[in-house]
Amino acid sequence: MAHSARTDCPELPDFFLLKRLARDQLIYLLEQLPGKKDLFIEADLMSPLDRIANVSTLKQHEVDKLYKVEYKPIVSTSDQLCFLIRPRIQTVKWIYVANADKATGRFRRYKIIFTPQKFYACDAVLEEQGIIGDVTTDEWSFYLLPLDDDIISLELPEFFRDNFLAGDQRWVRTAGSALHLLHSLYGPFSKVYGIGRCSKMAYESWREQVEEGEQKARQAEIGKVFLIDRDVDFVTPLCSQVVYEGLVDDIFKIKCACVEFGPDVTSSDKSIKVMLNSQDRVFNEIRNEHFSNVFGFLSQKARNLQTSYDKRRGMDIKQMKTFVSEELKGLKQEHRLLSLHIGACESIMKKKTKQDFQELLKTEHSLLEGFEIRESISFIEEHINRQVSMIESLRLLCLLSITENGKSSFFLCSYGVDHLLTFANLRQLGLLVEQQPGETLTVMESKVGKLVNDRTGGETGFLFNLLLITIFVSLRIRADEEYDLRVPRDMAYIFSGAYVPLSCKLIEQVLERDGWTGLEEVTRLLNGHEFAVTGSSGADSKAKNDAQRIILVMFLGGCTFSEISALRFLGRERGKHGLTAHGDLTNVTGEYLPETSSYVFDIS
Repeated sequence: MAHSARTDCPELPDFFLLKRLARDQLIYLLEQLPGKKDLFIEADLMSPLDRIANVSTLKQHEVDKLYKVEYKPIVSTSDQLCFLIRPRIQTVKWIYVANADKATGRFRRYKIIFTPQKFYACDAVLEEQGIIGDVTTDEWSFYLLPLDDDIISLELPEFFRDNFLAGDQRWVRTAGSALHLLHSLYGPFSKVYGIGRCSKMAYESWREQVEEGEQKARQAEIGKVFLIDRDVDFVTPLCSQVVYEGLVDDIFKIKCACVEFGPDVTSSDKSIKVMLNSQDRVFNEIRNEHFSNVFGFLSQKARNLQTSYDKRRGMDIKQMKTFVSEELKGLKQEHRLLSLHIGACESIMKKKTKQDFQELLKTEHSLLEGFEIRESISFIEEHINRQVSMIESLRLLCLLSITENGKSSFFLCSYGVDHLLTFANLRQLGLLVEQQPGETLTVMESKVGKLVNDRTGGETGFLFNLLLITIFVSLRIRADEEYDLRVPRDMAYIFSGAYVPLSCKLIEQVLERDGWTGLEEVTRLLNGHEFAVTGSSGADSKAKNDAQRIILVMFLGGCTFSEISALRFLGRERGKHGLTAHGDLTNVTGEYLPETSSYVFDIS
């Protein structure tokens, strides 16, 4: 059964205002180069740009031809060239066309638009190439892209690698600027919580921008804000997703809320691009469902649709006219979408069955619960030797490393030593570690034992629960327990009842406590940097109470569709309190939703 939406939820802020602002600013920048021009767009900006300003909009503002930025000679014949790029040194170096034109005596106008901001290094490269005086540069402050009513994203694919692996903090101010934009448009936040080094720096960057800017009184539309670093919880993105939206992303790759279904789904010789958001009524009802429930729902939906079509029989002319004008178009659209999602489910079933998906899930759950470790290691070694999937093998190794403090050397033997750099990067992130000689206890046993022994007082049971949450096994289901996935009782349903995402459990606990009091042992295990700061609101009491039910969660470094589904569940179950959150989806060794994003969820 699909989750029912609450009817008493507060209205979410109009985040599509962010899209309109970004479009207007881009048009303004393009018009600063009057006349016809060719526009060169960096590859990872093409999908976000299409959501902001499509081809027809660009044509209206005298963009003649569109090109993808490629590292080869430019073939444009236009006298005006505009480049829309990320502030990457390699891309800036590629724009050598000005020097090439000077060598041939040709004069053209060049404009470089950096997004979301320009770094000093970019000007330094232009100066080094000797063309800084021949080009004009500007910034397109495109910070946030609304992907749905309750999801907005920074669309920064390099955020995770740059910040958490390379230690490059240049995007921290960008995250702070995104918060500042939300603060400016939707009023003051009543309280800000956060955990993680990057979150703390982003908060401080935002506060600096607030203090530097002009203070304007606005009605608050967002209550509380929660900032969380991706490295606070690496386990969740390592687990296989089993909610429908997560599986669609794993198989077909969702990009900017859009997916391309191939002939195996469309039952034709053509591929179709489909927007996956709340406007798709079929998808909206199954996106957060455990996959085991989806086929039953779609079957019932098909029967209901057939019943609606059958109403035509016996209608008189007037009734038929009303049916055709008011219902038929909607039924045909729903029929098309239903057919696509049934095809997608069939494709998912075929691919996941081939990869022994149930055995994979069993192994992941065993690692999370700390049982049958030897059997799990044997499965991982067999998985690697069979070369089923390199990414899945890496994910299993990382999960084994985090939960059991060890890794296998079979991976390099099977897939080749050219993956040594991957291993080095994962080790630097703390995802792959060597088991120390003589270690016999699992990580769970040793950490729980040490912290419980260190604790004196009468709250051992409560502490034990928190530690279980912290080390990835909170609310686990024992062998003699059953978990009804059709009627989930907590956020663990997104992993078949085996695991509540640590990130989402932290958010729930902090909001219930209105701070970090009582969670000191948890934050110590997670390397701290937690904070809770009270803001101020100039809104009237009614507006303030409504705003308190909207909570913004910003994941710095990406989040998964599973976490978004969990937060939506939390929003439905919280009763009188409201949450809105914003989040980026990413897998540590696979695909992420855009790197720094926010998910807005309502708890009402």
